[in-house]
Amino acid sequence: MAARTSVKARRPLPRLVGVIRSRDDLRLAIRMRNPPDLFELRLDHLVGIVSELENKLSMLPAPLIITARHPREGGANDLSIKHRRELLSRFLPRARYVDVELRSAEALGSLLEIARRKNVRRILSFHNFSSTPSTRSLRARARAAKSCGADIFKVATRTDTPAQLSRLLDFIANKDVDLAVSAMGIGKLGGISRLELMRRGSVLSYAHLGRARIAGQPSLRDIRRWTSSVGR
Repeated sequence: MAARTSVKARRPLPRLVGVIRSRDDLRLAIRMRNPPDLFELRLDHLVGIVSELENKLSMLPAPLIITARHPREGGANDLSIKHRRELLSRFLPRARYVDVELRSAEALGSLLEIARRKNVRRILSFHNFSSTPSTRSLRARARAAKSCGADIFKVATRTDTPAQLSRLLDFIANKDVDLAVSAMGIGKLGGISRLELMRRGSVLSYAHLGRARIAGQPSLRDIRRWTSSVGR
């Protein structure tokens, strides 16, 4: 999929990702006339409707990111590593990307290797819902993600204060590894963080499809409005 560009700034714009985490989200996604670039299937939330989901995947108008989030990084339903591996393996043939937490990269290493062989791109992610670690710590995690074969390092951290936001912005502006990064803030400054991170080269921008379930998470309409200012 070709990256979209801003004519004025000649800067690649992030791909838009619509998050599907409920039956209502799925129904809305199927009906979209102007879909995002990708849909993320939150399989940890969708575990109760897996068969229905499989039957309707062909109706979705955009490629898929699949993830079954670790319980300690926001995952629903307290899924075991075995259950998460089974879900990801089941949907891997239909995916463009698979997202696995950096903490799970070793346990799910065989799945990530299958993904590589099948040309499914790998996102290794890190979530901290209470704070934003130091820039040094985030750089170390990005290097670890690179060493595990990541195509993209995704980081989502708490941005309730200017200091927390500053650390996240500093990380993406001064990362010391040749690896694409998708970064986003959560909390009081979540909205402004996502706009500023887009301007600094974040490659994926996530949006809710109906209502925000995470503080600071924008809608697709919000992000599309913001793209006109990226690069200014």
